[in-house]
Amino acid sequence: MSAPAQSGLYIVATPIGNLGDLSRRAEEILGIADIILVEDTRVTGKLLNHIGKKSKMMVYNDHKSTADRDSILDAMGCKIVALVSDAGTPLISDPGYKLVRDAQAAGLYVTTIPGPSAAIAALTLSGLPSDRFLFEGFLPSKAKARTEALGALKALNASLIFYENGSRLGAMLADAQAILGDRKAAVVREITKRFEEAVTGSLSELGDRYGSEKPKGEIVVVIGPPGPPEAASEQDIEAALREALKRLPASKAAGEVARAFSTDRKALYDLANRWKADGTA
Repeated sequence: MSAPAQSGLYIVATPIGNLGDLSRRAEEILGIADIILVEDTRVTGKLLNHIGKKSKMMVYNDHKSTADRDSILDAMGCKIVALVSDAGTPLISDPGYKLVRDAQAAGLYVTTIPGPSAAIAALTLSGLPSDRFLFEGFLPSKAKARTEALGALKALNASLIFYENGSRLGAMLADAQAILGDRKAAVVREITKRFEEAVTGSLSELGDRYGSEKPKGEIVVVIGPPGPPEAASEQDIEAALREALKRLPASKAAGEVARAFSTDRKALYDLANRWKADGTA
């Protein structure tokens, strides 16, 4: 690094599979860190061995006591503390939120060393719209809670990103189809590894494939946004106009229905007047 690193908290993204994806800045910080906060010392230990570094590791999760967190915050005042997850960017379905919050509240230096994220990598591989998306993380494991969570997302006009494990993948895809409809989707796994794959298709097709198959490895499911609503039928529009005429004069009823169905107001107004003239309104 061009200048000595400042004491404080460094949020360090680590590879999600291919160790070559560790950035130069991340390697430098991990090499000089006084303390590295980790989920699993065995996992991070392998990464440190790969880059030939030895640093003090400490297991951290957001369930740590206030006293434990306070001692870490005290260390940040004079030491370089790095926060990593087992893979990818910390805080993305991984511990760290409370520590970052408290460090910022204490006026300590906090920065990020950006890098890999399975959610974003899967989105780029999915072939689905990426201009607007929601990362939902892991859905509940219980079927009822899972369907309720999916129901809350049904109207969102965005691609949806989920993490899932192989044992629940088939059930999750079946619930998603039932609640969201048969949308386009992708199951992405083993990202950046030798057997990386992105399987795309409709939710029903993916549900059939993974109904009994239980793939290994970390899995990301990306579900595309809902398609455009089906065009209203002439009968639907006329029914809406008749209902509106019970409350409103012809001009306002025609305007209300025209806005609701994106159709021609004058044609609706003429139709309403014809109904009134022949007594069928």
